[in-house]
Amino acid sequence: MLYYLFDYLDQMDIPGTGVFQYITFRSGLAIILSLLISTVFGKKIINFLRRQQVGETVRELGLAGQNEKAGTPTMGGLIIIVATLVPVVLLAKLNNIYILLLIVTTLWMGTIGFIDDYIKIFKKDKEGLKGRFKVIGQVGLGLIVGTVLYFHPSVTVRTDTGNTNIFATNQTTVSAVPLEEKSTATTIPFFKDNEFDYAELLSWAGDNYKDYAWLIFIPVVIFIITAVSNGANLTDGIDGLAAGTSAISVIALGIFTFVSGNIIFSNYLNIMYIPNSGEMTVYIASFVGALVGFLWYNTYPATVFMGDTGSLTIGGIIAVLAIAVRKELMIPVLCGIFLAENLSVVLQVSYFKYTKKRFGEGRRIFLMSPLHHHYQKKGYHESKIVTRFWIVGILLAILSIVTLKLR
Repeated sequence: MLYYLFDYLDQMDIPGTGVFQYITFRSGLAIILSLLISTVFGKKIINFLRRQQVGETVRELGLAGQNEKAGTPTMGGLIIIVATLVPVVLLAKLNNIYILLLIVTTLWMGTIGFIDDYIKIFKKDKEGLKGRFKVIGQVGLGLIVGTVLYFHPSVTVRTDTGNTNIFATNQTTVSAVPLEEKSTATTIPFFKDNEFDYAELLSWAGDNYKDYAWLIFIPVVIFIITAVSNGANLTDGIDGLAAGTSAISVIALGIFTFVSGNIIFSNYLNIMYIPNSGEMTVYIASFVGALVGFLWYNTYPATVFMGDTGSLTIGGIIAVLAIAVRKELMIPVLCGIFLAENLSVVLQVSYFKYTKKRFGEGRRIFLMSPLHHHYQKKGYHESKIVTRFWIVGILLAILSIVTLKLR
């Protein structure tokens, strides 16, 4: 909203109002505003949740310090959602298709998580929303995101910016750029000429195979959104882990988004240029500020938990950001913590079922899954676990960023 106000004032030639045209300025303002909202108003939300007796119900897992967490306010993901959306509505271009998709993602996944938390707390059902309904919600969002990204005319790319010549004359800057095109191309990390088009998987279908690329692209989007949101949900098990590791990943995605949305940087780095995507930097800045502000209350000992309201929302946003900026194949590296948590559960359950069927008794690979509980069982304090997971997350984020030039 403020963007449009200052854009109007700029057209009236009022000095200083043109600064709102710069993504960097609005991003800086967004992160400051979201930090203030999450820290200042976050306390009010926590007190409200406490008055409503929205407290965590702890399942007996035999973990150190577990019982001390009972009654801690949950649904703190509301802080993240509010602190993210308010600056976005004020500072972003609300007619940008990527911003609209991210707002829909935030509200959609936030609603699923809220329903899950509501059932756990007020219906006294520890299982919360049935798994199949969560999956239906995730698939529904995947259908929306995949369909919009595939069919919307504003979602285009320029894949050959490496051959683009941008040069200056005495009077103006002349840019010889290729035309924007609809494409299902994505980026394969660590490889030279690292673009892969999902449509090529249908090349056997005849000359018009690209017309059917949505048959591949949309299911891929659904899978990624489901996997990443579940990974974030599993990671949210100890104080500060999900919010901290997510903030690290989102900062890296912010760098990808900024350079991919800038024709000069994408040309220099020889990466795919994605018109209109740079506006997502404002959203990312707001999201990072909300996550960091939430950590003010969520680090050990936490005074609030994000609940599924927060974790499912975080995972959904990260997935959509990665897909929109054509870095979804980077997720196993960038979100390596989420992947490890997911795999630990899958391996634990699969091995337990296999050994029970073969030997008559279930055996385990880990002392407990997800992975962070394994280290708790080994006697590590949760603060040490969280800090070390953050360090690993930082290393993975740096490795992901390095792939901009490392091929």
